Amino acid sequence: MATAQTTSENFFRGIGLRQVRLVCGLILFSYLISHFLNHALGNISMEALAAGVYYHTEFWQFLPVAIAFYTAAVLHAGLGIFALYQRRSFRWKAIEPLQLVLGLSIPLLVIAHIVGVRLGQTLFGHEKLYPQVLYAFFVGGSYRLWQMTALTIIAWVHGCIGLYFWLQMKSFFRRASPFLLATAVLIPTLALLGIYQGGRSIVVDSRDAEWRTNNMSERQLGTRPEQETLDRITNGLLIGYLGLVGLALLARGIRSLHERRGGMISLSYGNGKKIHVPKGLSVLEASLRHNVPHASVCGGRARCSTCRIRVIGDHGLLPEPTPREAFVLGRVGTTDPSIRLACQLRPTSDLSFFQLFSPHTTSANAHASGPARVGQERYLVSMFVDMRGSTQLAEKRLPFDTVFIVNRFLAAVSQAVVENGGQPNQFVGDGMLALFGLATNARTACRQALKAAAAVGRHIDELNHLLNHDLQQPIRFGIGIHAGEVIVGDIGYRDHIVFTALGDAVNVASRLQDMTKTIACEAVVSEEVRVTAELAGVDLPEQEAAIRGRNTPMTVRVVADVRALSALVGDAERSAASAIFRHG
Repeated sequence: MATAQTTSENFFRGIGLRQVRLVCGLILFSYLISHFLNHALGNISMEALAAGVYYHTEFWQFLPVAIAFYTAAVLHAGLGIFALYQRRSFRWKAIEPLQLVLGLSIPLLVIAHIVGVRLGQTLFGHEKLYPQVLYAFFVGGSYRLWQMTALTIIAWVHGCIGLYFWLQMKSFFRRASPFLLATAVLIPTLALLGIYQGGRSIVVDSRDAEWRTNNMSERQLGTRPEQETLDRITNGLLIGYLGLVGLALLARGIRSLHERRGGMISLSYGNGKKIHVPKGLSVLEASLRHNVPHASVCGGRARCSTCRIRVIGDHGLLPEPTPREAFVLGRVGTTDPSIRLACQLRPTSDLSFFQLFSPHTTSANAHASGPARVGQERYLVSMFVDMRGSTQLAEKRLPFDTVFIVNRFLAAVSQAVVENGGQPNQFVGDGMLALFGLATNARTACRQALKAAAAVGRHIDELNHLLNHDLQQPIRFGIGIHAGEVIVGDIGYRDHIVFTALGDAVNVASRLQDMTKTIACEAVVSEEVRVTAELAGVDLPEQEAAIRGRNTPMTVRVVADVRALSALVGDAERSAASAIFRHG
């Protein structure tokens, strides 16, 4: 019960305004895709448009869906205005101000359409569908057609930019980006062509008096007084929205004046650099305003922890961390109150600190212009392999002989990893970290890691046979394998930068390797890896293990002889192939 409560609390702590805005944006973008695909049916015929709009409206006017949609629309617009007020600087990069301006312009373009179609139906029972709307676009006045075209492009570009900011750090984004780009171009293009083809058909049909009688009556379009009422509502909503935007701009000015009158504070970077800024700026905003390099992979969205700073001196006067900041710091296991997120900390007094991540490796806009191997979320399988008894080995041999044997051991392990699709990543003494899944899916990566562990056993057997004349006892080893979301990127300084993985999954794999010493087995595999690889659990003993650094125990599988893993993976692959054949 306590674990479930803690999980629930952590979930809600991770929710901030950006997360709410993201969910609302996804709902609205789903509507946009549905509406644009409906427009695209105009390339077939007006009958296809009419059939498509029936299913489109049936879904989006279903009461629970409609409540979610209109709530998302109001919240998203309101949060956009709040973002205009909240943003302190527009100098981060051009695409962010562009997204904000496009988002703020959407209500100005769409209010008249919503009032004329949706509110007209609700208040007066109007039946404005594609024939009536397209007639207004192509016959009633060209400005409406251009307004609709602008709305289509602006809304789609705004949504795509938001999706890009959300997906750019996901593991699949690089592989999926060509397909996403093609989709992003194709859908609005087909939608606009569908509107054009439908409009051409309406222009021809509208020359017929009977068509105009059936499609342009007061039942569809409403009476003049009804239209005047809708026009007044439209004007009132436009004035109200512009008033809210004006209030946000006025509030920005008042805040700026208040901050200047409230005094300035000094930020000292610990390297002799000092700047003076008004109270109220976050440390990251202050750095960017004064062109001081500051690491921030996510651009200040509290989605990473690369902007972390360590406060020098008394940190008792600092504002308490926001729930989002506390959530991110908790995710990286930071409990030191002197460590804060620069993008969230808004000091009210002079502050001295130093950055925990070098801005020369990861700058504040690295996600826009830096290397692609910085701060990317991936699902990877981590395998730690460690040589047993290397200390005793070194006591009885010359140093160069010991180095020779350790190198032969690491070469044998590396060969097993490479043969099975993995990548040797880090060498620490007589141990090695290997990564699987950099170019494969999760199931394949888990199977590759298990087959690599079996190959390690075979290669070490061969090495023991070759060196049996020089070894008093065979070389032994321990392997820990775990899978999960990690951050991969370039870590280091200047000429000493390496590509590696950081995260809880890597740490757990290391802990599992340590467990092989106490359990007296060759490998410990997490249940996550076994389930993802679809291995039968009956052949691998199950055990609950307490992992250092984790509050709850985790289920692991004990492997006495890693060579048996090859047969188990083979059985899983044959079962999967048989299932495909039966259902194929």
